[in-house]
Amino acid sequence: MLKTRVITAVLLLGALLGAVFYLPPLAWLALSALICGAGGWEWGGLTRLAGTPRIVFAVLLGLLCLVVGWVVGLGEAGGRAPFALGGLYLLGAVFWLVAVPLWLRRKWQVQGMGAAVAVGAIVLLPPALVLAQLRQLGPWLLLAALAICWVADIAAYFAGRAFGRRKLAPAISPGKTWEGAWGALAGVLAYGFVAVWQLFAPAWSVGGVVALALALAALTAVSIVGDLFESLLKRQAGMKDSGTLLPGHGGILDRIDSLTSTLPLVGLAALCYAR
Repeated sequence: MLKTRVITAVLLLGALLGAVFYLPPLAWLALSALICGAGGWEWGGLTRLAGTPRIVFAVLLGLLCLVVGWVVGLGEAGGRAPFALGGLYLLGAVFWLVAVPLWLRRKWQVQGMGAAVAVGAIVLLPPALVLAQLRQLGPWLLLAALAICWVADIAAYFAGRAFGRRKLAPAISPGKTWEGAWGALAGVLAYGFVAVWQLFAPAWSVGGVVALALALAALTAVSIVGDLFESLLKRQAGMKDSGTLLPGHGGILDRIDSLTSTLPLVGLAALCYAR
């Protein structure tokens, strides 16, 4: 199992790097839309959409991502900052920062087709558009943002295995521990300060260090929330994985659950910086 996971991860990383650095902007937007649509298909499975409604939701979500991204200029090299997406990013951020913590506490379920479609769009559309936005700003910036979640996942895994004792959310995801969460925070802080220095070479100040540390801590916490949210949906649906597309890893949502929650915040930050 571990060997399969590693092989799949290496192949995915190679394909991602090739796409990030060599695809033209419109093709990258189309890839982001494809990921959005594939995530929509798996979301339909988690929320009991079946048959034609599930297909229609996945296809329309991917097309919506493509059209919206094209309209705001995300398919162009050096396009303008997509300020029109600020409201959508803000909606996603509020969902993850306010609604999902309550959702996890009360263990709500997605009830009915309308709720499945609305929540699925909020979960999947903003991060897919942020993928296109960050790539437009620069491939290294995109990879730096993605790596926050990668580092958090890896650090949490190894810290949890080595030191995990206290369960973080046993009724939702029994394998996650507080020690793993603290390990994720330590890993992201270490990575974040190195990455920011390499990318921007800032003149450090006490206020700047504190602000960066708080931002990285917030992104780490939100990435864990995204992971727990998908774990809750899988548990409620009686599923181990969201899909079977990626050998050893499950489905698309299993790989992007943390990104769905963190990228709207990163997108908002990028828009604020562009101003």
